[in-house]
Amino acid sequence: MPARHAIVDSPVGPLTIAADGEAIVGIWFEQHRYPTTAATLGARVSAADDPVLAKAAEQLLAYLRGERDDFDLPVRTSGSPLQELVWARLRRIPRGTTVTYGEIAREIGDGAIAQAVGQAVGHNPISIVIPCHRVVGADGSLTGFAGGLDRKRRLLELEGAVAPALF
Repeated sequence: MPARHAIVDSPVGPLTIAADGEAIVGIWFEQHRYPTTAATLGARVSAADDPVLAKAAEQLLAYLRGERDDFDLPVRTSGSPLQELVWARLRRIPRGTTVTYGEIAREIGDGAIAQAVGQAVGHNPISIVIPCHRVVGADGSLTGFAGGLDRKRRLLELEGAVAPALF
């Protein structure tokens, strides 16, 4: 199957889910800071008519309703060696926990590359499933999220990683 995408309504706004062959290659929020290319998106299809996109949409919606804790989806990324290292580390952050950019930098070998780690986190192509929302600033603050800080807070609240906002 060639590249294709569907747009799905969700509790965090419309999500664009892209697949190529049997793998999910992207999940983007509306007004995503780093949108993808038309080639990655491919043709627009109905998620209901595409088994790969339907499975992704079903799991995402169940997760966002609090009915699912993890994902069982084939994903494929294609980034630089550093991006791939960072994205692999993101996949290992347990639900309900957070790590800092500096912690990831130290784990992959060089604490001085926290800014480069931040760039890799920000360019994660598969939002939510590869949980870049679980990365926070050195002081625990919610920083840098391509889908916007309000969405980051909502995702972390859903997971119990931060207390619900009082306002």
